[in-house]
Amino acid sequence: MDLALLRTFVTVYRAGSFTRAAALLGLSQPAVTSQIRTLERQLGRPLFLRQARGVTPTTIGDELAHKAAPHLDALVEIAETGVDDESSLRTLHLAGPPEFTAERALPVLTELTGEDGQGLALRASFGNAEEILEGLAAGHHDLAIGTARPRGALLTATPLCDEEHILVAAPRWAGTGAEKLRRTTAPALEHVPVVEVHESLPFVARYWASVFDARPAAPGTVVAPDLRAVLACTVAGAGLAVLPRYLCAEALERGDVVSLHDPAVPPLRTYFLVVRTGTLAMPHIARAHEGLLRAAVVWN
Repeated sequence: MDLALLRTFVTVYRAGSFTRAAALLGLSQPAVTSQIRTLERQLGRPLFLRQARGVTPTTIGDELAHKAAPHLDALVEIAETGVDDESSLRTLHLAGPPEFTAERALPVLTELTGEDGQGLALRASFGNAEEILEGLAAGHHDLAIGTARPRGALLTATPLCDEEHILVAAPRWAGTGAEKLRRTTAPALEHVPVVEVHESLPFVARYWASVFDARPAAPGTVVAPDLRAVLACTVAGAGLAVLPRYLCAEALERGDVVSLHDPAVPPLRTYFLVVRTGTLAMPHIARAHEGLLRAAVVWN
């Protein structure tokens, strides 16, 4: 079986589209279609079902991807880095949410780079959960940190840590209903502005639904797509925010912000370490994976 055909097949499988696969491979869409048809003729079975938007694998397609993809990844790794693992500087391509990756993951992984330059080289990129998993499946990343467990067997996810979310605001807002809020299960700060990462208020809405079984009444007053910016605006007095405890712990300790509520069961969000199935056999990915899991023991 032609390895070039298998490479095209795995790329289509991961991309979910002949068009996206063609762009990733640097081929024309007719060329990709022709290669897939050739492979299907060789196997005597269809590998994909054509849909209005992209393709979905058949059962045979799933089986072939799960068998072939890890080995193709390993061959690509050998082609890119050579066989002398001891003397080669291996590059780890990491993807994750910007705040967690910057504040927690990268400080841990930089310890693996080595002062003599013989450890890992790191390349980090940021994105949302969907973008990160798509990039990992397409081979753009080696290791991903996400808040969603991927479906299917092509990607393997390992729980990393739980992130506690707390409701905070600058002290100036504490006299406008915080004590009432502490004593009840219903929101009492409806007139306090909201600071969030998106207009849909994902963190505040999740907190309100989990703790109060309600929806927040106030719209977002300040919206910035980075939790570190949300914290800075909250410290400046822009309004209330729901933030991960690790991110605002120092601000709480200094008194820059105060906790507005202390639920019996705080809302949690789980982070996962995700790799393409089979790639943990590669030493540099395994080292990073293990290092982050060890560090997460303290985070939890």
